[in-house]
Amino acid sequence: MTDEIRRHYERHPYPRYPLLASVRPCDTYALNLDSLFARFNGILPPSAARRILLAGCGSFSPYPTSLANPGVPITALDLSRANLRRARLHTLLHGRFGIGWERGDFLDPAVAAGEYGFIDCFGVLHHLAEPLAGLRALERRLAPGGILRIMVYSRGARRGAESVRKALRLLGVKDLPTVKRLLRRADRGSRLGSYVESAPELSFDSGIADAFLHPRARTCRIDELLALVGETSLQPLLFAHHGALPDVRAEVERLRRAEREGDDEPNFVLYLGRGTAGGCGLAADASLMLNPALRFCVRRLRIARDVIPPRLGRPNPELGFAQKRFLRRFLRPVRVSELSPAERERALAFLDLLILVSFRG
Repeated sequence: MTDEIRRHYERHPYPRYPLLASVRPCDTYALNLDSLFARFNGILPPSAARRILLAGCGSFSPYPTSLANPGVPITALDLSRANLRRARLHTLLHGRFGIGWERGDFLDPAVAAGEYGFIDCFGVLHHLAEPLAGLRALERRLAPGGILRIMVYSRGARRGAESVRKALRLLGVKDLPTVKRLLRRADRGSRLGSYVESAPELSFDSGIADAFLHPRARTCRIDELLALVGETSLQPLLFAHHGALPDVRAEVERLRRAEREGDDEPNFVLYLGRGTAGGCGLAADASLMLNPALRFCVRRLRIARDVIPPRLGRPNPELGFAQKRFLRRFLRPVRVSELSPAERERALAFLDLLILVSFRG
């Protein structure tokens, strides 16, 4: 089945964004290694942990990840040569370098060897025959205090796609042109037509192929995901899908309630940690700094307001002149003890959103 999945992505590199499509540095702040490591450990990553692995990088993620982490070694790993080729071309066209490219399966311990401070495995585990084996393989590659981000399909979010996949299997449809023809003929008011209109990934061929023709796609409920994680030593740190609550336990209860009521909860995005020490918040001996990926945005002291994408599941406040003037103070680290009580309260909101980062040392 691994070879079948590899062949799928050789035919349909995913996601197939235009090669000239760009992102702003501020779009990438949730991928910054220093900020993530400090949030969950209270220190900046030691030199041994200053490495990033993109486990199943696809054809796009090396570009925004390198933009968020200039100077940090990144290993882009994928089964598909076509994915790696397109990802490499995209990074080169946008002047991003210093990425190591590796074709292989992270289930193989000889592939992407070593330890990493941050591993991103977005939309991969649900395509494995044994997701637990995949999660354990990633766990073994995490440095002490390392952070792993995963995205897995939820039962509710994939309800529409899975019903279409089942229908296509019953009809014996296995080729993209036939699927596209059926989608074009779908009545707008039908179940299929409604799903097509609401799913942006169906606007391009590789998105259609990934949604409906992938050789294997699993879904899970929140308790199944927690049981999977419970088979490892990894700790759930933060949910980051749309609408996620900042407290892990509260978000789990919210998702359980949504499942009971039949709501279409989002696909699950979860940060996991290996032996993380916990953040240091506004401790008097801590320092605060601006998330490095947001420096360019904050330096622009203009009247127009900037909107930072809600990468942690919750909307961010618009950054106007006053907010950016406050945040500019943290372009270099500032000791918490130097802040007034009012400044600490103001900083706390930005700290929760990963716009500011707290660390000792």
